[in-house]
Amino acid sequence: MLDHIGIHTHQLPLMKDFYETALAPLGYEKIFEHEDGAGFGQDGEISLWLVSTGHNGRGVNIALQSEDRLGVVRFYNAAMESGAKSNGGPSLRPQFHPDFFAAFVIDPDGNNLSAICRSPEWVEG
Repeated sequence: MLDHIGIHTHQLPLMKDFYETALAPLGYEKIFEHEDGAGFGQDGEISLWLVSTGHNGRGVNIALQSEDRLGVVRFYNAAMESGAKSNGGPSLRPQFHPDFFAAFVIDPDGNNLSAICRSPEWVEG
């Protein structure tokens, strides 16, 4: 169900060092880093993102897995009908992964919620 969690921070360098050290005993490592954030995980799969607060807003980022791309579209439509604000409609985002199909919404309290599918195929439902 859970794909990854993102934490926004005002102290990115400090937080990167903290998480790199604290997660190492659990087998997590820093897999990806750029000036606005870093991704930590195991076996090449990122499950925790740190993001500079100035980069993408506030709150927490929760990404949920969808079994197929149609589920991502349905998630987005349902969230929008329930009062969410769009933070990026359903589309392929190859900058993250070649088959990364996702939609992002901001919930009524300002948190980013997304649905993600990494299946290379579009499944009609």
